[in-house]
Parts: sequence; structure tokens; C-alpha cells
Amino acid sequence: MGKGDATRERILEIAEAAVLAKGFGATSIEEVIAEAGLTKSGFFYHFKDKNALAREMLRRYVDTNDRLFDEIFRRGRELSDDPLQSFLISLKLLAEVMADLPNGHPGCLIASICYQERLFDRDVRNLTAQSVRSWNAHFREILDGIAAVYPPREPMDLDDLAEMISCVVDGAIIMSKTLNDPKRLERQILLFRSFVKLVFTPPHSS
Repeated sequence: MGKGDATRERILEIAEAAVLAKGFGATSIEEVIAEAGLTKSGFFYHFKDKNALAREMLRRYVDTNDRLFDEIFRRGRELSDDPLQSFLISLKLLAEVMADLPNGHPGCLIASICYQERLFDRDVRNLTAQSVRSWNAHFREILDGIAAVYPPREPMDLDDLAEMISCVVDGAIIMSKTLNDPKRLERQILLFRSFVKLVFTPPHSS
């Protein structure tokens, strides 16, 4: 990585940490510049304005988050060929990663952006929505595979269940931060895991 790329990455790291800690509106370019040890011209060499910073910060976050989730669910598939057991294993692994907040996972930048969407241009809003839709579709595909082998015990919209995963994780991140209890995130994921197990496990197997 060249010096310019390293500086750009440093700016993005500082900005992401600040946004996750206090929101995008409360994060100023000036404080990012000061923390990075740059001049204003040095900052604007890499990002023409705050929206440009937000776009690259979000792309970086989405790429990192996608790699993390891909690895977790890939590991689950490796550990079991059964679609339900694979998903339950993956959720357990996800809970373990999230238990180490903010080291295992820093929080949800997408949620931070959604709360203040009027501060962002259309590109940022579209990138946020695209990431959410992508993971909803990914989880729906997993649930379709489970339902093909283990029909749900109760009538259920699998689209809603797929969306529930992100709702649980993002909601638990908010709860964890509000109540200063990172373990709440782990517990909520494990509770969702138990719910999935109850929904798909045949009655004679419970």
C-alpha cells in the first residue's frame, strides 16, 4: 500500500470510528483532519466533500462486513451439510463475533446513516439500501434451503424472517450501546437462533 492509499485508509478509519461513536452529523471534517494529522488540502485531495467521504466509508464498511458475514456462514456450511444445522452453527458463530463488540464487529454504520439520511446524497442512500437488500436476499436463500427440508411449523413469510436477522442485529446494537451492555447483542442473536430452531425443527425432534 502506497503512502497515499495508507493516508486515505487512515482517514476512513478515523471517520468510521467517529460516526459509529456519535453519528455522522456530529462528526466534522475538521476533527477527522486533526486526528489524521493532515492539512485541509491534504484531506480534500482524497475526498472532495463530506458526501464523498461517506460514500467511500460506506463502501469500505460494506466490503468488510460482507467478508465477515461470508466467512461466518461459509464456516457454518463447512461444519454441517444439513441446512438447518449449518444455519444454527453460523448464528452461534455470529453471536461469538458480536460478543466482542467493538473488536469483533464495530457496530452498524448503515444504521447510523439511516438515522440521518437527509445529510447524504442519493448515491449514499442507494448504496445503503443495496447492501440491506443484498443481505435480505442472501438470508432468504438460506431459509429457502432450510424450508425445503424442514417446513416451518407455523405459516410464515420467509422474506419477513430473512429481514428479522438484520432487525435483531441492528436493534441489539442500539440496545447494547444505549444500556452500555455489549452482551445484549450476543444474547439477542442466540435468542433469534432459538426461535429459528423452534420454527423449523419437526415436532418429533424437539
